[in-house]
Amino acid sequence: MMPSILVVEDEPAIQELLRVNLEDAGFAVRTVPDAEAALGEIRRALPDLLLLDWMLPGQSGLALARGLRAEARTRELPIIMVTARGDEADRVAGLEAWVDDYVTKPFSPRELKARIKAVLRRRAPEAAQEILTVGSLELDPGTHRVTANGSPVQLGPTEFRLLKFLMARPERVHSRSQLLDQVWGDHVYIEERTIDVHIRRLRLNLQPFDCAHMIETVRGGGYRLAARQMSAGADARP
Repeated sequence: MMPSILVVEDEPAIQELLRVNLEDAGFAVRTVPDAEAALGEIRRALPDLLLLDWMLPGQSGLALARGLRAEARTRELPIIMVTARGDEADRVAGLEAWVDDYVTKPFSPRELKARIKAVLRRRAPEAAQEILTVGSLELDPGTHRVTANGSPVQLGPTEFRLLKFLMARPERVHSRSQLLDQVWGDHVYIEERTIDVHIRRLRLNLQPFDCAHMIETVRGGGYRLAARQMSAGADARP
């Protein structure tokens, strides 16, 4: 699945320039002209990154960014501000709204794509479309291939997304609800125990390569991917 970017830009020519360049870079792009339309898109589905113009009709991009940071659902959404306002005071205001980066117009599409990839690597590494390596496991999002010790591992689409998320954040513990939101999407309503079924399937797929132990169950916490042997506080059963 291609990383998704929501572009909030009211100038049609710039909106089209961004759409063409970002789609060419391998992103799935949605475009809207104002903050109200952006909120509607975000309510339907969270993008992987928000590319946000400051000067918008109605609510400003800066006000939108502040509002998103105040909500639990959108607090961690990566945001890059794109604006013609390049004064130091404006940059400070943008950074104080907790945007992740600040790009001034006119901008180089090549530089913007590099900044987007840098923010995704830092904030949403599973969306950066870069090869992930943890221990003997390697996952290539571009080709949708997983190898263990150099041998191909066959995974279903859900198990692939689950492993991709875990490999992007090795050693971190994720609760079932967090995995549901991040892997299945925050608008998908299924039982949390569904996670256990897919963890079990993932371990079965990794078992022939002696990698099943890397998917650890942390009692009272959830699951994590470890690049080492299991510790005393975790076991390999869902």
